[in-house]
Parts: sequence; C-alpha cells; structure tokens
Amino acid sequence: MLSFSNAAAEGIEPSAIRLRVLSLGAGVQSTTLALMAAHGEIGPMPDCAIFADTGWEPKAVYEHLDWLRSPNVLPFPVHLVSAGNIRDQLMGAAKGKRWASIPAFAKTITPVGSSVPVFDEDAAGALVEVSTRRTTRDTVSIGMIRRQCTTDFKIVPIRRKVRELAGLARKRSPGHPVVEQWIGISCDEIMRVKPSRETWQVNRWPLIEMRMSRRDCLAWLRRHDYPDPPKSACIGCPFHDNARWRAVRDHDAAAWSDAVEVDRAIRTALRGIRGEVFLHRSAVPLDEADLSTLSDHGQLDLWPNECEGMCGV
Repeated sequence: MLSFSNAAAEGIEPSAIRLRVLSLGAGVQSTTLALMAAHGEIGPMPDCAIFADTGWEPKAVYEHLDWLRSPNVLPFPVHLVSAGNIRDQLMGAAKGKRWASIPAFAKTITPVGSSVPVFDEDAAGALVEVSTRRTTRDTVSIGMIRRQCTTDFKIVPIRRKVRELAGLARKRSPGHPVVEQWIGISCDEIMRVKPSRETWQVNRWPLIEMRMSRRDCLAWLRRHDYPDPPKSACIGCPFHDNARWRAVRDHDAAAWSDAVEVDRAIRTALRGIRGEVFLHRSAVPLDEADLSTLSDHGQLDLWPNECEGMCGV
C-alpha cells in the first residue's frame, strides 16, 4: 500500500484503509474469493482471512480449512477465532443454563377448553382484550426462535479480531473507514448484501463486482483443479433444508447421530422458551422427520433455508 507521502507525491488520493480482511466461512464462495485473490485475480491482496469457529462444523469443513491454511495455498494468513463451542452451550441450555439462541422451532399446544383472549380495536386503533373464549380443540403453534448465534459466534469474534489487527482494540473508533472487509456473497445471493454498521469499516463483495454466481465459483475452482468445498454450516443448524438434512443422515453418520442427540436434549428446559424445541422445521424429532423435499413431490420449494451474513459463505 502506498504511504500517505508517496501517494501525495504521485498525485494519488491516499487511502485511509489500513487493513483488508477476508471473512472466511470455508464454503464455496469465500473459498473461491480467497483463491482468486491468491491468483491475483482480485486485488489488492487481503492482509489476512478470518474464520470464526463455532466448534460444531462438520469434519469435512475442518479438513478443508486445514488445507486452505497449509503451505503454498494462500499467500496470506488465516486467523481462527472462537467464542466457544455452540454444541456444548446447547447441551448446557438443556440443563437450564444461559445460551445464545439458535433459530430452532418451538411448538406449543393449547389444550381444548383453554381460555384464550379475544381482541378488538379501540377508538385509537390499538388492540385491546374485550373478552375470552374457550377453545374447541387442541391448537398447535410453531414459531422460530430468535437467532442470536450468528452474532455471538461469528460476527462478534471476527469484529474483535479485526479491531485487534487494525490497532483499534481498546481505542476510540475513527469516524471513517480504516478496514475493508471482503465478504463472499455471490450474485445469486445479492439479497444478503448489507452495508457495515461500523463507521470504521466498509464491506466489499468482490464476487458481486465480478458478477459471479455460486455456479461460477464452482466452475472456477474446477478449472483450477481445486476440490469442491463442503457446505459450511453448523451440524445442527435449523436453517438446513430437507435435502441438507438428508445428506447429513446418508453421508455423515457421526454428524447425524450428533444432531439427533442435541435435538433430543433441547426439547424442554430452555430458558425463556415456552413449549418444546426442535431442530427440524416440522417440529418433530429429527430422527422421525420426513426429509423428502417439495421438489421430490414435483413442487417448487421456496423455503428460505440460507443463513445470512457470516454463516455458510
């Protein structure tokens, strides 16, 4: 990078960016982004990449990450950061301990004959309870729990490391960007693009700049004889669609057994959650869930099964 004095001498506007960091999820897009930078196809070269380890990634992801960090693959370091093991925290939550909530599915049943409120609007248009009624049948409600895991296990650890590397730890943040963070989001996921919330950081999406889709990323990797990266997501992520759950069940017996165990453990006793909790969207035990997809039945599956932001890229 040009120094301020050299830039001024050459008539070039100096850059305030002091650190370029690649957010590495170890999936298809971020792997392609890192390797394209290594080939000099995207620049300037990142100073480093950062992988946030939840402790519950599939074995294939850790093996792929080890390969990326091996000599002569990337010309810049890959830092590993962690806020702990999300699986251990979930098992602790099953015993009533505090936890960073995952987007699991909570099922509540209102028994027949229960008294439930009846609402109407008052003169100001606000909903007010006007009476009660008795239910005539059991009523089942399924809702998704608020997601906190991405923030606690991905965003915050990466942010902490970035501030350390940029010399901002325990210092007042500047009012202008000094860090450029590369994020591996492709054109087919453009709805996931979000600007940085930090005044000291600017986000960049090089794959979108190059109009590359996930399929384009896979094609680039294969042209250069690189292995296809595994799906990067926690073993028991509730955002898995049925095809992903089925792949885990059929091709990774240890991971499937692990997910089933956690699913059983979190059924009750989670602090602040009423009803039973499940990893599968149908709110039935994972090992009993119907894992066929809508496409298996000739229908279009519009289930939004992707994590946003830092997950699965």
